[in-house]
Amino acid sequence: MDRSNGTPFSEFIILGFSDLPHLQTLLFAIFFAIYTLTLFANISIILVTCLDTHLHKPMYFFIGNLSFLDICYTSTTLPKMLQTLLSELKTISYAGCVVQLYFFVSFLGVESMLLAAMSYDRYAAICNPLRYSTIMSQRTCQCLASSAWTSGLLNSALHTAITFRLPFCSSNKINYFFCDIPPLLSLACGDTSINEVVILAVSMLIGWAPLMCIIVSYVFIISTVLKIRSTDGRQKAFSTCASHLAVVLLYYGSAIFTYVRPVSSYSQSKDHLVSVLYSFVTPMLNPLIYTFKNQEVKLSLKRFFFQTTSFFAQRTLNSF
Repeated sequence: MDRSNGTPFSEFIILGFSDLPHLQTLLFAIFFAIYTLTLFANISIILVTCLDTHLHKPMYFFIGNLSFLDICYTSTTLPKMLQTLLSELKTISYAGCVVQLYFFVSFLGVESMLLAAMSYDRYAAICNPLRYSTIMSQRTCQCLASSAWTSGLLNSALHTAITFRLPFCSSNKINYFFCDIPPLLSLACGDTSINEVVILAVSMLIGWAPLMCIIVSYVFIISTVLKIRSTDGRQKAFSTCASHLAVVLLYYGSAIFTYVRPVSSYSQSKDHLVSVLYSFVTPMLNPLIYTFKNQEVKLSLKRFFFQTTSFFAQRTLNSF
């Protein structure tokens, strides 16, 4: 299908796992389980951080935001991918591709800023414990969260606009699981140098600047913790940061590998595993990491599920 005149396609074909036709049903079951677990885990985190007054603290406010973000993140891509796994027609409309790219890149940017806000929260808690409640006031938390969401949405608007200004005239087959910047740029028959420059420039603000804030925060955190004489005190301080560090490593490791490099070095077949990691697996792991590493969240979840079970048990008994 050759469109040398640059006429846009009305739809794209998402190849995804089309080279594994005998595994479509198994892959559907695996990704459906991942999506279900992601929704269940993140919704549970949101409910306990909202309903349990013990968790009405800045750190859990940001964890709740991150859980909501992970729900949006996976819901942008996974339902469509599940549909294509069971369908013979593996297509997405041009408009649908625009919308999917916009929201996916938005949530990617928001997560970067939220992780930076969470590192600042840990810095304030460990390095300035006496002034923590003043530094991380409710207004400050709300401003940090709203700034993260606003910057992510604006960043994505720019990327979406300059990506879809390009003509896609040689092929409409996306050898990927969803509409993302690298695979779309590899299909463009126009000059993508502006896109590459913008990606690198904006990544300095949305990606590298938050990462530097995280690094600086942890330099101060580690310096402060090492001054604590008690071994138990040091372990307790480090444990409050362990889950955040694990999420940061998962997020930045996969994001840098995918976006911070020239399009010419993009290899579709080699990058599929990384895309699955940061698109589907990481949002599922985030609440599990925070749950397993955080005693307060575990206790709140136990109370929540006990109260919920008791409520429904009582309702069942009353119905007889």
